[in-house]
Amino acid sequence: MAAHAKVDSWAARLLRRILVPRCLLCGDAGADGRDLCNGCRADMPANTVRCARCALPLPMAAPHCGACIRRPPPFTAAWAAFRYAHPLDLLETRFKFGGDLAAGRVLADLMIERTHLDPPARPDALLCVPLHTGRLRRRGYNQALELARPLARALDLPLLHDALVRTRATSAQTGLEAPARRRNLRGALALRAGIALPAHVAVLDDVMTTGATLGECARVLAAAGVARVDAWALARAP
Repeated sequence: MAAHAKVDSWAARLLRRILVPRCLLCGDAGADGRDLCNGCRADMPANTVRCARCALPLPMAAPHCGACIRRPPPFTAAWAAFRYAHPLDLLETRFKFGGDLAAGRVLADLMIERTHLDPPARPDALLCVPLHTGRLRRRGYNQALELARPLARALDLPLLHDALVRTRATSAQTGLEAPARRRNLRGALALRAGIALPAHVAVLDDVMTTGATLGECARVLAAAGVARVDAWALARAP
């Protein structure tokens, strides 16, 4: 798969005009031009009750979760469109690990929809979590960037897609507890030389689990003088 493939490429838009959309989850006819039916769309787990600081889903409304009260994360606020739960997790797995850019396009559309229903604080620019070149070569695309491109267009935000870089390869975060995740990422991210940053930015990742990756991004950006860094994600793990 080509590294320059895009979730909403011109070829994908042409195919949507020619082919009848089919739901990627159940196979029924898609709705509103998406490869997703109304029934499966209604099942998507919106992250409506959450901690304002880390976007953790909460059982009842509260300003912050206990973890953020005890140890606030490096970012100022967080917004995640969905909870990482069924059936959104099926689409995310297909997108991230199965090379299914059609699933990515659906996820980007759903995320854009949530920004209208549940808008986050508007930053001056949008960044995305980078992949190391080795992993990017193997996967063929950066899933966070493929979500960020249509989102930035929809919100009319500058996308600083290459502002952050991975300076070394890290072990997979899956299965690691929060402290191990932080150690794994220490010193693995940097700001590209010559990048001018505004005072308020948001950094986007596909799934936020413990917040370690987005927290490391926030530390790097704060050290470079950014006054406010927000963490955005497609989905937040409970």
